[in-house]
Amino acid sequence: MRLGVLDVGSNTVHLLVVDAHPGACPLPAHSHKAELRLAQLLDDDGAIGPHGVDRLVSVIKEALQAAEDKGVEEVLPFATSAVREARNADDVLERVRAETGVELQVLTGSEEARLTFLAARRWFGWSAGKLLVLDIGGGSLEVAYGIDEEPDAAASLPLGAGRLTAGWLPGDPPDPDDVRALRRHVRTEIARTVGEFSRFGTPDHVVATSKTFKQLARIAGAARSAEGLYVQRELKRESLEGWVPRLAAMTEQERAELPGVSEGRAGQLLAGALVAEAAMDLFGVERVEICPWALREGVILRRLDHMDSL
Repeated sequence: MRLGVLDVGSNTVHLLVVDAHPGACPLPAHSHKAELRLAQLLDDDGAIGPHGVDRLVSVIKEALQAAEDKGVEEVLPFATSAVREARNADDVLERVRAETGVELQVLTGSEEARLTFLAARRWFGWSAGKLLVLDIGGGSLEVAYGIDEEPDAAASLPLGAGRLTAGWLPGDPPDPDDVRALRRHVRTEIARTVGEFSRFGTPDHVVATSKTFKQLARIAGAARSAEGLYVQRELKRESLEGWVPRLAAMTEQERAELPGVSEGRAGQLLAGALVAEAAMDLFGVERVEICPWALREGVILRRLDHMDSL
C-alpha cells in the first residue's frame, strides 16, 4: 500500500510518501516539505500566534493535496515538540481538525525517542548490538539506548537547534559570550541524563539521525546525499570540535555556503553543533554513524507492525 506520514515538526511540515507492506523495506515515493519554523513562531506566552496557526493549516492542506495527487491510501499525521509545548496546543489541534480533517497525534518526547530508535534498529539490524541513538530536532534532543527494538532508556531534552538559536543566539554572527553561555547550558542539561544511560554499559554502535547531524557530517567530509542512502557516513568528534569555533565565527549566509547546508537551516547549525559536540563528549563517543532513517520511518514501521499483527 502507499502510505503518507505527515510530520509537523519544529522546523518543517514534511509529507513523506512510501510504498510499503509488512515485512518489506518502505520505499520512498515522494517528499513534500514546507519550512514553517513553528518553534520560532511562539509568542512571549509560549503560544502559537494567529499567523502561525493560519500558516500551519494552509501547509497541511497543501500536504493533503500532495498526498491525494500521489494516490496515498492512508496518512499518518503527527506533531512533535513545537505543538506539544505550545500553551494553546489544544486550540491549535482543534482548528487543524476542523479546517483540514486531520487529527494530529501529538507525540511525547519519549515516544519520539522510541520511534526513532526503532527506525535505527531496523536499519542497522541485530548485528549492531547495543545501540545508542542521538537525534537533534528543531525543538528537542532525543537520546535512546538498548539492545532490542524497544529501548531500555529514552529521554527527550529541550535542546533543539531551532529553539536554542531563537532563545540564546540573537546575533549574526553570534556574540562569543552568548555562545559560551549556550555551551554551558547545553552541557549542564545533557550531563543530568548521562547517568540514566551509562548504567547500561558501553554501546556497541552509536548512531545519529536528523538533518542537523547529516549537515554536520557533510561539512566534515561525509559523502553527498546524491551518492545514495547506502553509502556509509560518519561524524567524528575530533572533526566536530574543530568546526564549532569556525561556525561560531561565521554569519548565517557564510554557513549557508558550506557544502550540504541548506539556507533554511544555516542559522541553526551552530546551536546544533554545540548540542552534538556536547552529547558526543559527555556520552564518551568518538564517532557516530549517520542513519538515513529517523522518526518518520519509525512511525511507518510501527504502523506496518500493527497491520501485520491483525
